[in-house]
Amino acid sequence: MTYQEALDFLYPLHRFGIKPGLDRVRVLLDLHGSPQTQLGLVVHIAGTNGKGSVAASLASIFQSAGKKCALYTSPHLVDFTERIRINGNQIPRERVAHYCSRFRDAVIDNQATFFEATTAIAFAWFADEGVDVSILETGMGGRLDATNVVDSVYAVITTIGLDHTDWLGGTLSLIAAEKAAIIKKGSRVFTAVSQSEALLPIQHRAESCQAPLFVVGKDSRCTVVSADPGKLVLEVKTASRYYPDLKAPLTGSFHASGVSLAVMVAEDAGIVSEHIYSGLERILQTGYRARLELIGTYPSIFLDVSHNPDGMRETVNTLLAFRHEYRRMYVMFGLASDKDAGAVIRELLRLECFFVVVNIPSERTVSAEALCSLCQKEGVAATVFVSGREGLAFLRAKAGADDLILVTGSFYLAGDIIAGGI
Repeated sequence: MTYQEALDFLYPLHRFGIKPGLDRVRVLLDLHGSPQTQLGLVVHIAGTNGKGSVAASLASIFQSAGKKCALYTSPHLVDFTERIRINGNQIPRERVAHYCSRFRDAVIDNQATFFEATTAIAFAWFADEGVDVSILETGMGGRLDATNVVDSVYAVITTIGLDHTDWLGGTLSLIAAEKAAIIKKGSRVFTAVSQSEALLPIQHRAESCQAPLFVVGKDSRCTVVSADPGKLVLEVKTASRYYPDLKAPLTGSFHASGVSLAVMVAEDAGIVSEHIYSGLERILQTGYRARLELIGTYPSIFLDVSHNPDGMRETVNTLLAFRHEYRRMYVMFGLASDKDAGAVIRELLRLECFFVVVNIPSERTVSAEALCSLCQKEGVAATVFVSGREGLAFLRAKAGADDLILVTGSFYLAGDIIAGGI
């Protein structure tokens, strides 16, 4: 197989849809000698929002400490290889082809999904490369997520919100229980979940697994010193250390809880302060992108992948703090069909901005025309464009040097903008 042939095989696996369960991925992994048992120190991360920043922070910190660190995230923005990295380097394309060839027949015979096949490829490469640490994001949920074949030293649960309710349940309690299932016997558990309804299932799971639980706000304290575009400065105090003047190249104080989680886990793993500081400063070297990323100036252009109401609320709150710096705000967004479009639009309305709606490059897109109708129902007009690139070109011509443009709503949209060379 060539790399392109591998992609041509992998991407159509989406036709199998989402099929929660661990049997199929175990079959694939057994073909490679159970690499899930050869991943070094495993940090398993679940949550509705914030998984990416915690994963990138920890990967950068461990790498700064001299560890050979694997990072598995999803989805990708431009190229499939972004999902699978070691020390910030994407998996070589020829290795994707190699592992895809190895797993191909078993994938077909077992009707494995795209995410299951991708997880097998990632774990096989990480094991073959002899990594010291593996930072693994769940795809969706936790209990029946393909990544949940690992026995993790650290289980991290970032936030709990109402997303993927068709699969995970319609309440915070049910969703939290699904995500808490990444906690294994003897894991050390860290969470930033604060709502009692969501925290209780996590506490119950931790107790049943005899896993100590550490909670941001209870076992650590975090203060935002300043939050400017592309620069977050924090103070974090744990039970044993004080970290003043922590700097991360992130936009938005909502990242504070995720950074706190990363600091707590790293400290617990024996990482010294020097490497925690340097790791956070280098977080973007892990490939972490499009989380309120400033990609243009005069006008300021922010690229964001918030796609559910909770995530969009944090994005909007962050931009409102900068509102006085800009004359006008423009928002271009597209959404996938499994998202609560009305709630997302209502969050964006708080910006009092000019709306552009677009199709995202996915078969699951909500049509731009449908988004326009939803905007009208919420009492605001929107201009329709077929693609994000066309919509952004329009906004760049329309906006002044002292205006702000937010591109948001989808990983697919962000990836298309990046691929277009913005």
